[in-house]
Amino acid sequence: MVNKVSEFKSSKVQGSTLKPFNTVTLEPLKNGWRWMKLGEVCDVNPRRPENFTRSPDAPTTFIPMAAVDEKAGIIARPEVVPYSKVAKGYTYFEKNDVLFAKITPCMQNGKHVIVRDLIDGIGFGTTEFHVLRTNNNIIPEWVHFFVRQPHFLKEATEYFTGAVGQQRVPKEFLSNYTIPLPPIKEQKRIAAKIQEMMQEVERAQTACEKQFESAKVLPSAYLREVFDSKEAKKWERKRLGEVARIFAGSSAPQEPKYFENGKHPFVRVQDLGRYGKTINLMDVKDYVNDSAIKEINLVKAEKGNILFPKSGAAITTNNRAILGIDAFIVSHLAAVKPISEIADVHFVYYWLCLTDMVQYMENPGYPSLKLSTISKIFISLPSLEVQRRIATELEEKMTEVQNLQSSIRNQQSALNALPQAILRKAFRGEL
Repeated sequence: MVNKVSEFKSSKVQGSTLKPFNTVTLEPLKNGWRWMKLGEVCDVNPRRPENFTRSPDAPTTFIPMAAVDEKAGIIARPEVVPYSKVAKGYTYFEKNDVLFAKITPCMQNGKHVIVRDLIDGIGFGTTEFHVLRTNNNIIPEWVHFFVRQPHFLKEATEYFTGAVGQQRVPKEFLSNYTIPLPPIKEQKRIAAKIQEMMQEVERAQTACEKQFESAKVLPSAYLREVFDSKEAKKWERKRLGEVARIFAGSSAPQEPKYFENGKHPFVRVQDLGRYGKTINLMDVKDYVNDSAIKEINLVKAEKGNILFPKSGAAITTNNRAILGIDAFIVSHLAAVKPISEIADVHFVYYWLCLTDMVQYMENPGYPSLKLSTISKIFISLPSLEVQRRIATELEEKMTEVQNLQSSIRNQQSALNALPQAILRKAFRGEL
């Protein structure tokens, strides 16, 4: 939607020349609608009444920026302070005013709200709010929904003034921005429709979030079903070091020259972190060159080895990966190479996915795992044939979970796009 007019040519704010506001021809509107500048239907940053007085200790509503819930567009955490604390140097507003966060990143994050439930109908807030007080031609909800549109917020960034990191939207941007305005009755109908539809979206988002949380616990449930079963208690117990080779990586090369034109994968803890758990780790960030291999004692892990963090806070993530390529690995990773005649790599991997390594740390103040400790951990093993069958069944279930999670994420993405689509239709007169 084009929402600019050609009559406003340029503006100066605090000595800086701004780009011209509203320089594009307007689209035609529905019958009864008209284009109006916000400054024509709102008092932007109205002054506090000259005769305004209060007792110094009178309870007063105070709205810091942190009190605004940007997702819901409401005041979630208002404060009550003595009037003396906010009498000078703070932004004054009244019930039904629209607060617009003018500083980045609060402006871009959507910290814009209609103020309600103020003590005695008045309140004070941070000076980083612009105040929009509507007149009889417009309702606060119409302004509030309009200024929360992503395209509006994006356009506002083009008119920032001030130093980087402390940039603000100037008052003139709001005053001269042109918005579509239907009759009051139509504004109220559309605003109510927007509110109704937004609530439906919110309910659907909440339902999706619950579905996703349920899907997240499925992998652990499937693993416990196998490894905590009555059948598993009958399997032969062996120490991990008896059925696999346990080793760690090497210190990472520090000099850039060892990564120039690198072609050999070098796996770091962060590479596991990108996936959480995967049976085919191939994509890594860093690659070392031949010089690194010749000059530094790098440790190589083979395709099919299982990796997990052995030092640092990453231990608590319990991330696990089976290498899909031969790669050199960092010292913060432990590698497990199952003896193929005794243990199936995927079976051991799934067992490790259920094994919380935190319980094997000796000093929680300095998180680390000794290879000797890892080697002594007991693992229950059925026959190799049964291991492979169980691993195949678990892989199928994990794939189903991944597909389910992907489907839910797609639903969430679609739902997250709905508010913007609803607002776009509303201000085109299509609701």
